[in-house]
Amino acid sequence: MTAAGGRTGRPPLTEARRTEVRREIARAAVDLFVTHGVTSTTGEQIGRAVGLSARTLWRYFPTKESCVTPLFSEGIDTLTAFLREWPSGEPLDRALDAWLTTGPDLTGGPDEATVRALVRLTRTEPGLRAVWLQTYDEAEPAFARALAERSGLPPDDLRVTIRAAMFNAALRAAVEHYAWRDAAARTPQVARDERATAKRELEATLRQALATAAEGVR
Repeated sequence: MTAAGGRTGRPPLTEARRTEVRREIARAAVDLFVTHGVTSTTGEQIGRAVGLSARTLWRYFPTKESCVTPLFSEGIDTLTAFLREWPSGEPLDRALDAWLTTGPDLTGGPDEATVRALVRLTRTEPGLRAVWLQTYDEAEPAFARALAERSGLPPDDLRVTIRAAMFNAALRAAVEHYAWRDAAARTPQVARDERATAKRELEATLRQALATAAEGVR
């Protein structure tokens, strides 16, 4: 079929659909990585899991390890939104209570146990570790902009830069602490009540880490 302007083939994907496809790829990749290991997983396998060819898959992500980026970055996005919406002058613990009550997806993934297992893999898989650290490196300017909006300071102000770095480090440390401890006793096939307990543990760890980073922020 030829469009009015002479264009043929499938219509381009909307940005929303591209985002959803990236999420689908990320979910498939993490399931395969956790189940079979990173080395034993290929781009072709990830693509097949979501109905894409390997050639199409590489249009979305440059490497198989980078396929999990949305699972890392979406959790960071929730904190960026919180920092932007944190009312000036309100204590962090009170703001966190209100935020956590809404049930934000702190891991960005469909199953916290699976994402926790993925984070544990970043300890032993250099490719995943690089993606994990790059995600946080790219998140820091977003934290800085959110804190700058809140404080009325320019995003490149040294105080904003340092606070953004502290929040960034606190979030990564909290998630890693949560994911890495008791690793031998945890599997992706946890029961529902265990997942609820795990979420409360993550929230408690995140609260402690951010409270430490936020000392002196008004």
